[in-house]
Amino acid sequence: MIPIVTPAEMADIDAGAAEPVDVLIGRAGSAVARTARSMLGGTYGRVVNVIAGPGNNGADGRVAAERLAADGAYVRVFEVGSRPERLPECDLVIDAAYGTGFHGTWTPPVIGAARVLAVDIPSGVDGLTGVAGSGVLAAERTVTFAAMKPGLLLGDGLRLAGRVTVADIGLDPSGTTAYMVERADVARWYVPRPADAHKWSRGVRVVAGSVGMTGAATLCSSAAMRAGAGIVWLSSPGTDPAGPVEVVGRALPPVGWGDAVVDDLDRFGALVAGPGIGRGDAMLAGVVELVRRSPVPTVIDGDGLFALAEVNGARDTVRGRVSPTVLTPHDGEYRSLMGDGPGADRIEAARRLAAEWSVVVLLKGPSTVIADAQGRARVVSDGDQRLATAGSGDVLSGVIGALLAAGLDPFDAAAAGAWIHGAAGNSRRATGLVAGDLVDALPTVLDGLAGFGTVVDSEQDLAHNRPQFGRSRSRTSRVGSDWRD
Repeated sequence: MIPIVTPAEMADIDAGAAEPVDVLIGRAGSAVARTARSMLGGTYGRVVNVIAGPGNNGADGRVAAERLAADGAYVRVFEVGSRPERLPECDLVIDAAYGTGFHGTWTPPVIGAARVLAVDIPSGVDGLTGVAGSGVLAAERTVTFAAMKPGLLLGDGLRLAGRVTVADIGLDPSGTTAYMVERADVARWYVPRPADAHKWSRGVRVVAGSVGMTGAATLCSSAAMRAGAGIVWLSSPGTDPAGPVEVVGRALPPVGWGDAVVDDLDRFGALVAGPGIGRGDAMLAGVVELVRRSPVPTVIDGDGLFALAEVNGARDTVRGRVSPTVLTPHDGEYRSLMGDGPGADRIEAARRLAAEWSVVVLLKGPSTVIADAQGRARVVSDGDQRLATAGSGDVLSGVIGALLAAGLDPFDAAAAGAWIHGAAGNSRRATGLVAGDLVDALPTVLDGLAGFGTVVDSEQDLAHNRPQFGRSRSRTSRVGSDWRD
């Protein structure tokens, strides 16, 4: 995993560095120059404009300018305070105006059709939240130092940073409690079925769906099967469960159904409750009672989250559970649970919900944030707008349920589920994806993690197949990383 540090934490890391500032700036500037050479395909005959600010970012840019000029590029350096409104034509602009500690707004010069390489973070993007003012130069690539910054993964920063390289310049960010999840991490956590497995080794119980909402139950239970569950039982209280033929349907009455579910739960490795289950008073009370009595790791999604928000005492019920609980809210569900929205600092928001409810939280968004009650946080940025389709969240909850049934730690299961979900989307075409496509893609993604068949790696080749974010020039929209660059 790649460390993520806030601007304040980065300032402390800089202050505690064992080496002089000029040595660190030299390494940072060299890393920027290496990336610039890669973008330009060489340096001889290339023209580079550098926008240099007053702080260390500007110093990094000036060092990069020296390195590129020594290699044959024609380089112009423009100081922030005296730069013209329009820069002369060039092949590449290096944005070294302001870094992650900048607050306020700034108006960049007009740069024409030049490509942009940002130093540390695109100038004007808030390093903590990713919020940006108007006119920030959208970078094709960004070189940041020592660790990822939240502003590169959240808000406008995810779109404006382009492809991100994390350059090791000799600083130590190991004290952080937040990390960005990579494919190698998920491959390490994932446990394929052992040779002696039987169907009850990884059983998942799903309580989902209602009249008119049978699709949620089908997608959730199908995803659990495709993600490795040996057997899935599905119930939709008050209506016939509508799952695929491989899923075992178990009818339940419209009220008083909790006993029937709990009586069999000790046979299963995980419970998923809530997708499309309905919002009648009896149903809400039934969900909370089921959560209270469930002896197994439990994922609560969709209408189950609505029940927790609406039923008095539900938070104390969840906090009192012995087995782990995973909540998977989007912003609206977060607001219902907490009384207000997550705001711009989504990592802190996920931590707050996890601590108050004593759960693992998966806060959905363009970058998904996972947090636990101890304050640990992880960010998964491998999905994109293909996942913004009806039923996508139902698939995710089924995947997490299957991973819990496989014995994964709940924090690992939620983070791995988010990454697998994103990789499944990335393996399909950019247009027209529906939630059922995600289910069909799961075996290929998991085979790649287990070392079988084709590796589906959203960090590399598939990143270049994603739709673009409103720019006419080709660029990757994914925030990637290269820790060793």
